[in-house]
Amino acid sequence: MNTSLAHPHRLVVEPLVRAALLEDLAHGSDLTTDAVVPADHRARAVLAARSPGVVAGLDAALFAFEVLAPGSVRAAIHTADGERVERDAIVATLEGPARTLLTGERTCLNLLCRLSGIATATRALVDLVAGTRARIVDTRKTTPGLRALEKYAVRCGGGSNHRFGLDDAVLIKDNHLALAGSIREAVARVRAHSGHMVKIEVEVDTLDQLREALEERIDAVLLDNMPPDRLRDAVAIVSGRILTEASGGIRPETIRAIAESGVDLISAGYLTHSATALDIGLDIAL
Repeated sequence: MNTSLAHPHRLVVEPLVRAALLEDLAHGSDLTTDAVVPADHRARAVLAARSPGVVAGLDAALFAFEVLAPGSVRAAIHTADGERVERDAIVATLEGPARTLLTGERTCLNLLCRLSGIATATRALVDLVAGTRARIVDTRKTTPGLRALEKYAVRCGGGSNHRFGLDDAVLIKDNHLALAGSIREAVARVRAHSGHMVKIEVEVDTLDQLREALEERIDAVLLDNMPPDRLRDAVAIVSGRILTEASGGIRPETIRAIAESGVDLISAGYLTHSATALDIGLDIAL
């Protein structure tokens, strides 16, 4: 689990931003801006929050201007990634060619609003479980192509990351068990196939399955769609031997009771598949 706020590497960010800009400029130019704004006109603009939340994704968002006109737009950051912002607060001040600011506006805001929405939703859950041992983690239910950025946004909100893909950890789920025939057989096959550095988690639906999983050499157990009282029983059965993760049906109204069951992790897919974008605008400062 990585709680670092280290930004995704430029090698990851650049192709995503270029692809987003290409959606707007695939046919050659910004017809509106190029007609209305003189090529030599410079302008100052502000990124302003129109609702309160947590900022995330500034580097990626501002990189849109760098791709369009390298080195031409200067940015002063007033609210850094991971920090709360109030309504009407200035997130950043920009200065540069007016055409560049307007042409890159939508790509900048699409990224900044989306990622800040994820950070805001994550912070809300983190605050709800404060004082418990539970950490909020994400899932692989991410927007195709944006996983690295969306998982970074979860970290900006105070959450932690689950596995990034199918290739960095093992999660044996119900469909794997249906095909393998048993938890023992599934774990044995994984042990024979994977290296010693790979961690193994098993999803279970019942306490009997949990007891079966604990007979194997695994690192974590995913307690799927269990109510708080059953989660409490599961935590007692595990007794600290491996990590416990609660998943399925996680909602703000229930998350405190889930956290108080004693689980180590609570994973919530909606952080990345359904979080509401934070309302941030780009306004020319006259």
